[in-house]
Amino acid sequence: MIGLVALAIAMGIGRFAFTPMMPLMLRDGSLDAVTGTEWATANYLGYLLGALSAAWFAGMPRRGLQVGLIGVAVTTLGMALGDVAFPWLGMALRASAGVFSAWVLICASSWCLPELARGHATALGAWIYTGVGLGIAGTGLLTWLGGGQAAMTLWLELGLLAVVGAAYVLWRLPEPSVAAAPLGTAAAPRSAAPKVAPGNVGVVLCYSAFGFGYIVPATFLPTMARELVADPLVFGLTWPIFGTAAALSVAFAARWLHGWARRRVWAIAQGVMAVGTVLPLLHQALWTLAASAVLVGGTFMVTTMAGLQLARERMPGNPTPLLARMTAGFAAGQIAGPLLVRLIGNTHIAGWDALGWASATATLLLASSSLWLWRGDIVSRSKQHPS
Repeated sequence: MIGLVALAIAMGIGRFAFTPMMPLMLRDGSLDAVTGTEWATANYLGYLLGALSAAWFAGMPRRGLQVGLIGVAVTTLGMALGDVAFPWLGMALRASAGVFSAWVLICASSWCLPELARGHATALGAWIYTGVGLGIAGTGLLTWLGGGQAAMTLWLELGLLAVVGAAYVLWRLPEPSVAAAPLGTAAAPRSAAPKVAPGNVGVVLCYSAFGFGYIVPATFLPTMARELVADPLVFGLTWPIFGTAAALSVAFAARWLHGWARRRVWAIAQGVMAVGTVLPLLHQALWTLAASAVLVGGTFMVTTMAGLQLARERMPGNPTPLLARMTAGFAAGQIAGPLLVRLIGNTHIAGWDALGWASATATLLLASSSLWLWRGDIVSRSKQHPS
C-alpha cells in the first residue's frame, strides 16, 4: 500500500496531472499554448534530471521517497498560484515536480521490492505499479467531473490530495532496519556506475524506446480526439480511460503473469504498444483513437513494471544505479518525441505530417525493441533448459 499510494501521488498527480489540466487552463486564459508546451517540456527535463540524480539515494531509498512525496505535494499546491503573468513560476514548479516524481518512482521501487522479497512476498511487487494507473485515472476523473471549476481551484484540490497521500506514506513508512540498509550500500553506485554490462545497455535502450513510443500518443491523442469531436465530455474521457486501462492491465499481470519471465512480459507489452501507436497512422477515426488509448494505456504500466522488476533481478544487491539509467533513458525518449513533432512542424514529408512521422518512428522503435527483448528471452530459456 505504501508503494501503491506513493506512485499514485507522484505519477498520477506530480507527473501527469498537467495533461488533463492544460486544456482547462487554456480555457480560463491562465495559460497560453506556447507557455503550456514550455511547462510540459520543463517537466520532462525535470524528470530526466531526477532520474540522473536518483543515485544520491542509492543507500537510502526511504529518504528519497520521503523527500520526493513532500516535493510533489508542495509543487502541486504551488500550481494553484500559477498564472500566465508568472510563467517562470509554473515552469519552475513543473520542472521540480518532474524531479520529485522520478525520485519517488525509483526510490519506491528500490525500497518496496526488497522489503517484499524480505517478507517472502515477491509476487506482490507488481501490485504497487497499479498505483500509477489509479493515480492517472483518479486525476482524470477529478478534472473531468470538476471541469466546471476554475483550473486554479482544481490545482488546489489536487495539491490537497497529494498532501493527504504523502501524509499517509510518511505515517506508514517503517523505520529503516539494519537488514534494509546494509553497510557499504551507499557507496555502491560509484563503484558500479562505470561497469555497465552489455545486456544492461540493451535494456536501457529498450526502456528509452519505450519512453519515446508512449509519449507520442499520451501527449497527442487528446488533441487528435478534440479535432474529431469538440465536446469536452467526449475527448475529456481520454485520460481516465488511459489510466483505468493502465491500472487494470497491471492488476491482470500481477494476478495471471507473476510466474512469467519479466523479459517476456516486457516484450509482449511493448509489441502491443506498437500496435497502439500505428493504428492512428493507418486510419483517423474515433474508434482507432479509442483503441490506441486502450492499447497504449493498457501496456504503459505493464512495461514499466516489467522493466523495473527486470532491473531488480539483474542487480538484486543494489538496483538503483540501473533503475536510474533506465529512467534517464526513458526521460530522454519522452523528450525526443515532442521535439520531433516540433521540429517537423506544419511541414508534410512524403504525405505525412509531424504526428504521422512521430507515430511511425514510435512504432518502429517499439517493435524493434520488442523483438530484441523476445529474442533475449528465448536465448535465456534455451541456456536454462538446453535440449
